[in-house]
Amino acid sequence: MDAAIHYVPATPVNLHGSTEYDMHVPLTPVNESARLDTLRALNILDTLPEERFDRLTRLAKRLFGVPIALVSIVDADRQWFKSCVGLSASETSRDVSFCAHAILGDEILMIPDTLADERFHDNPLVTNNPNIRFYAGCPLTVPNGSKLGTLCLIDVKPRGLDEEERELLRDLARMAEQELVAVQLATLDDLTLLSNRRGFEALAQHALNVCKRMDKPASLLFFDLNDFKLINDTHGHAEGDRALKTFAEVLRSALRESDVIGRLGGDEFVALLTDSGSMETLEVTQRLTKLLDERNAEAQRGYQIRYSVGQIQYVPERHASIAELLAAADAAMYSHKQASKARAARGG
Repeated sequence: MDAAIHYVPATPVNLHGSTEYDMHVPLTPVNESARLDTLRALNILDTLPEERFDRLTRLAKRLFGVPIALVSIVDADRQWFKSCVGLSASETSRDVSFCAHAILGDEILMIPDTLADERFHDNPLVTNNPNIRFYAGCPLTVPNGSKLGTLCLIDVKPRGLDEEERELLRDLARMAEQELVAVQLATLDDLTLLSNRRGFEALAQHALNVCKRMDKPASLLFFDLNDFKLINDTHGHAEGDRALKTFAEVLRSALRESDVIGRLGGDEFVALLTDSGSMETLEVTQRLTKLLDERNAEAQRGYQIRYSVGQIQYVPERHASIAELLAAADAAMYSHKQASKARAARGG
């Protein structure tokens, strides 16, 4: 259940930085004007939630075992949450924002116990809901050097992060940065709203790096829709587009919150399953088959959406990059498709 938190109105700050609270108000970055110009150019403030950011905060919450994880964007007088898991609020005043402190530096800002830190011990987000006792925020920097916000972790009890955990938080923050850059570079597929090839390769490489560092398994699924050209030729390209969007929707529903999904182009889709061994991967593919069968039965459009799939388990010693993993999965998918055609020709 989300923690109860309410919007904290901005508190007037005088020239000396004092407020009605005794706490330390965050300083203003030296490049504040350019930073805000960069933020405005993104057109990201007050936009709807997006799965690509929500997956990161859900993954962070699960990996670190914290009740709250946020992608926080620091605006002129507020911090606004592009993604928040564990909170019901969408923003707070910048005056009380931990993240406004975090963007002043290059490294992770970690507060093991807020009550023992003179900067935050009387902060209203500490003394009232959500009763922050632990905070760790990694600044999110875009290519021009502007720090727009943080990926942050919050707990209601004191704790810390060791070096490995801090490195993991940095990796997740780099993925969030990549998504912010994606807003500028258009790495989303317009039709399905999945990552396109460029976006998928960037995100998946980060996710692979995390799996390697944490010694977690991963597997790649490479999908190719069967007889897609026939759907276009028989029913028209609008119906072909509808089939692609339907398959993308089923992929989103069948896969888990931490998996990375993309459309490489045409009728080719990919999914990187993180922290996934053979059993977990089998469960995902079975769920996908079941959901797709249900959608086919509901739609009754005169064709069935079917696919061939290549599955490759990630082996760090064999797959140095996501490109090598994609190539192996593509080859496996082609073998699966040829075997299916051979069975069909024999009437099997």
